[in-house]
Amino acid sequence: MPAFFDSMMYTWFILPLLIFFARVMDVSLDTVRIIFINRNLRYYASIIGFFEVLIWLMVIRQIFQHMGNPVCFVTYAAGFATGNFVGVIIENKLSIGKVIIRIITRRDSDDLITYLRSAGYGLTIIDAEGVTGPVKVIFSIVERSNIEHIVDMIKQHNPQAFYSVEDVRFVSEAVTPHRLPGPPRWERFVTRMRKREE
Repeated sequence: MPAFFDSMMYTWFILPLLIFFARVMDVSLDTVRIIFINRNLRYYASIIGFFEVLIWLMVIRQIFQHMGNPVCFVTYAAGFATGNFVGVIIENKLSIGKVIIRIITRRDSDDLITYLRSAGYGLTIIDAEGVTGPVKVIFSIVERSNIEHIVDMIKQHNPQAFYSVEDVRFVSEAVTPHRLPGPPRWERFVTRMRKREE
């Protein structure tokens, strides 16, 4: 077995590959840990931090043991870059936390308001003045996983509306009523595909 670890195959191919995938995992965990910290999920962040540092120590040990192998340096850097990309994808899939959605509409927005409220979303509506005249500003605090559902409603009932989404770290649960469950993601995907075919 020691002969295998000294072989060209291990030194120039297998080891750099292991370093790459370990670094991807390490940086992905780091991205998720930062997200958990921002969401005030400190226990999850601590657990992830433990494994993140453990993986990093194992990787950096191999790097120092193979200082004469430039392929290890390249795969270390490539793993860091790829880990950032993968971490963002994981964060989008997790959809943790709440966001505030702000909708600004110039045209009549009664249909959109009625539809959002019938779906169980709590709304705050303000009459305001825009550059081109009177507008309505609609606010709602929702789970991050519901963003796609609300955007679909906006596009269906008021496609010209402007909307923005911002993270919310803390929110009083007293002002966010129980929301009716939205359609599953698969159902939303099928609906979008049917619209494209039409």
